[in-house]
Amino acid sequence: MGFRLTTWNVNGIRNPFGHPPWRDQRTFAAMFDILEADIVVLQETKIQRKDLKDDMVLIPGWDCYWSLPRHKKGYSGVVIYTRQSKCAPIRAEEGITGVLCSPNSSTSFRDLPEEHQIGGYPTCTQLASSVIDATSIDSEGRCVILEFAAFVLLGVYCPANRDETRDDFRIGFLTLLDARIRNLESVGKRVILTGDLNISGSLLDSANPEASMRKSCLTADEWISTPSRRLFNHLLVDGQIVGERDKGRERSILWDICRGFHPSRTGMFTCWEQKVNARPGNHGSRIDYVLCSSAMKDWFYDSNIQEGLMGSDHCPVYAIVKDQVPLSEGQAHFLDLMNPAGMFLEGQRQRMYSTKDILPLSGRLIPEFDGRRSIRDMFARKPSTFAATAIAPPTSSPTETASSFNAVTMMSTGINPHTKAIIHANDKGQPTSAKSTSDTSSGKRAATDLPTSRSLKRSQSGSTAATPTKGQQSLKGFFKSEATTRDAGTRTDLENGYTVKSVTSIKSSPGTSLQSSTDVPGCINTRPQSNSNRAGSISGNTHAAATSSLTIPGTSTASPLYHSDAVPTSTPRQIRTQTESQVHDQVASAESWSKLFARPVAPRCESHNEPCISLLTKKSGMNCGRSFWMCPRPLGPSGAKEKNTQWRCQTFIWCSDWNSMNP
Repeated sequence: MGFRLTTWNVNGIRNPFGHPPWRDQRTFAAMFDILEADIVVLQETKIQRKDLKDDMVLIPGWDCYWSLPRHKKGYSGVVIYTRQSKCAPIRAEEGITGVLCSPNSSTSFRDLPEEHQIGGYPTCTQLASSVIDATSIDSEGRCVILEFAAFVLLGVYCPANRDETRDDFRIGFLTLLDARIRNLESVGKRVILTGDLNISGSLLDSANPEASMRKSCLTADEWISTPSRRLFNHLLVDGQIVGERDKGRERSILWDICRGFHPSRTGMFTCWEQKVNARPGNHGSRIDYVLCSSAMKDWFYDSNIQEGLMGSDHCPVYAIVKDQVPLSEGQAHFLDLMNPAGMFLEGQRQRMYSTKDILPLSGRLIPEFDGRRSIRDMFARKPSTFAATAIAPPTSSPTETASSFNAVTMMSTGINPHTKAIIHANDKGQPTSAKSTSDTSSGKRAATDLPTSRSLKRSQSGSTAATPTKGQQSLKGFFKSEATTRDAGTRTDLENGYTVKSVTSIKSSPGTSLQSSTDVPGCINTRPQSNSNRAGSISGNTHAAATSSLTIPGTSTASPLYHSDAVPTSTPRQIRTQTESQVHDQVASAESWSKLFARPVAPRCESHNEPCISLLTKKSGMNCGRSFWMCPRPLGPSGAKEKNTQWRCQTFIWCSDWNSMNP
């Protein structure tokens, strides 16, 4: 079956989970199973230590080794995951120069005893060749190094060529990386270099390199001889070098595994520009690699890219090692070389992976995770053999139950439970007297007080949430009419057991009087005494007022809440007319909001007659910050806008110009 090593720039460690097939289970263990990998090297994790979670570190059956940026937040970051059933490193370090310190230690890696060192650290002369100091080089979380008995694995994320301000850092990083690899080779250790190197080594590894040359005003020899590409090609076997080789780099030591299995394949790209949607047209570059020492080239039997796996602007790249690998002393099983001595023999496990095999750099020893297990592991444990003792739920006395029930009932009817002794009526209709305060002054509480207080707290919290408040509670309330709100309030009052009736009246005029409301308990009689009085009152000066009457169930007279001298002479039709005049037009309001927040109508492209997409100019210059419309289709393989093809056409319109046109 072989041993598979996979590298992937994920552009954010949780970024793949938004795409299939990763979003189905959203676990790293499931991701690694889909990749069928035994070692996974991830770059651009873009995470800080405080943001590490259990599902990233405490993955069942996996160990992890992190390199996180010291200063910049949400930037770079490398992590290597190793499957415990297949491999276990014997040493682990962070950084390429060895100046960083081991966890929980003030001693740098390069100053550790020799038996604890990986070795091959850049010499003082080699460190001086870099303009950037070694501490700055290793402070951005760009390299994790693991040593196995078979080889030394370097998982790296090289700086990108964004602008000229980072050129010195980029060249300094690559120079020290070259020195470390050559030093490891010189002491007899095999090396595998993998990760996002941000370099396309040859013309085959870049889509439409001629356009890039024209843009940079470079010839083919000048393009292949740029400083970073020249450094990279000095490492590669069959790397293209113009002129004589540099001093100290006379020998090529690394073999490009994927290109070795596909020497003439075109379009074998691993990275695509997302801003121009270049992936469907496969207009990209190959900047992710799995490289090995030239002496290991016969160890591998397959290597390829996985361009169909989405989740990042890069795709995974893998290489598979044979079960039996050739050594100078003969054939050896690969698992014997990937674990500490005595763990495997002839490919058969002799002892299990244990805590003593965990290295200091392991993520499981980070203080936040040390000695802990994932929640999934906790629930995966087998149940205990002894039977658990059943505990009967506590029972409550009838007095406690009745007290709690009365409290909840009074809360639901709007009556304050604290005044129940005053307003509660007995069976004969007489109110009971309140309990004397002297009974509670002794410091002892009645047995019924404790459960009652608990019930009151629950009821009060529930009743408070259900109490309607004044004012607009949501955007939907803006479109509600006043009549709807008033009717809702009346219905709520009716449900609580009393009736509130509100009407609009006018200022009383001579000859009018307020009729008694004792005919119907709880309501105001709004009928005038005579038609003549009604006519006289309507012709007078009107004055808006509200008269309300409250009738408590069980009483025969109305209790006025507000007093007014006005006579309620407005008819229901007049009230409805006055209310409708104040109602918001819902259709007109909705249209106004829609026009305010609606997206502008997009123009259509010339070749495909499809709605264009709007983008923002970020390039410095006079047009920086301006928006424009362009064809929505992806960029074609040529990398240029085409006419009358299935790829992106030449449509380009400034948004400011389109707004002044008639769509």
